[in-house]
Amino acid sequence: MTINLIVIGRLKEDYLRNACDEYIKRLSRYCSFEIHELSEYRLSDNPSEKEIANALSKEAENIRKYARGYIIPMCIEGKQISSPELSGTIQNAVISGNNTVTFIIGSSFGLAPEIKAMGDFKLSMSKMTFPHQLARVMLLEQIYRAFQISSGGKYHK
Repeated sequence: MTINLIVIGRLKEDYLRNACDEYIKRLSRYCSFEIHELSEYRLSDNPSEKEIANALSKEAENIRKYARGYIIPMCIEGKQISSPELSGTIQNAVISGNNTVTFIIGSSFGLAPEIKAMGDFKLSMSKMTFPHQLARVMLLEQIYRAFQISSGGKYHK
């Protein structure tokens, strides 16, 4: 099985990179892992709705190049689920014949509607707002936790 993570933007802080690297290392016991860091489309300081829509559309073009398998876009209108439910979602995707589960984290303006529409399951971490870089660490931790749950490990308790 492969976990495919598509993210808009690069991690800037060493401590966040180190945290992500740690979870990626832990995940290597359970799955192959791919990460695609795509460039964020640059906007003016006070972008119009049209500029934002154009930027999301350009980012969507790049996202589509890497999206495959069971697709989970991270978006505010997605469903909030528990860690055991995420574990079940990943396992059900595999049982359904998907050997790849793709998670997508958009830019600070989110994801284009067409990326959300291509999702098999839309996921929201919380009603709270988090920096996208921190969201990546949190998502990786939850994916690791999901594998721990499905393998009967103790980490998730």
